[in-house]
Amino acid sequence: MRYAFKIAYDGRYYNGFARQPDQRTVEGEIIRALREEGLMEDPKRAKFRAASRTDKGVSALGNVIAFDSVKEIKLWNLYELNKRLEGIWFYGIKKVSSNFYPRHARMRWYRYYMHIDDKFNIEKFLEACSLFTGKHNFRNFAKIEGKKNPCRTIENIVIEWRDESTICLDFFAHTFLRHQVRKLVEALKKVGREEVDIFLVKEALNNPSI
Repeated sequence: MRYAFKIAYDGRYYNGFARQPDQRTVEGEIIRALREEGLMEDPKRAKFRAASRTDKGVSALGNVIAFDSVKEIKLWNLYELNKRLEGIWFYGIKKVSSNFYPRHARMRWYRYYMHIDDKFNIEKFLEACSLFTGKHNFRNFAKIEGKKNPCRTIENIVIEWRDESTICLDFFAHTFLRHQVRKLVEALKKVGREEVDIFLVKEALNNPSI
């Protein structure tokens, strides 16, 4: 039987989502709890998958994981799993087809909070945001692993002012590259603080080989 789960977690407690040797990660702790609860033995055999592998310090409100369980899972199992975990919460469950893989999500949404001061150049910041929407080669704005395709399409960037010193940035895309959102935000910050000319950002986006 294959199940999908909605999970949330506080990324401050973990060194990212994906398992790493001798590191405390979200995936590692979830697999430990599932084994202790007798719901899964070997993650490879169970085809354990996650919709998103977030970076160190990144939290999630609605990540999705899926795996084949060795026995039927009930709602009360989520309560028992949550007792075994710190800063990670299971809050939704659904039995799914054997070929369900959460990596095939239709859309992903990343939210980033940014603090600004009265010297921040909002006009240049907004202009820089508009550069990143659409399909681009993001080689200069992500960590590219091996021969991975650096082209991605950002469907939308929604900007919301929470107060005079806090901006909320929502990035929407089918998929993101590793460290892509973090590097995009860093570039936007530098443009807004007038530490980097927007022309250089355009050049880095239009000429991925530089």
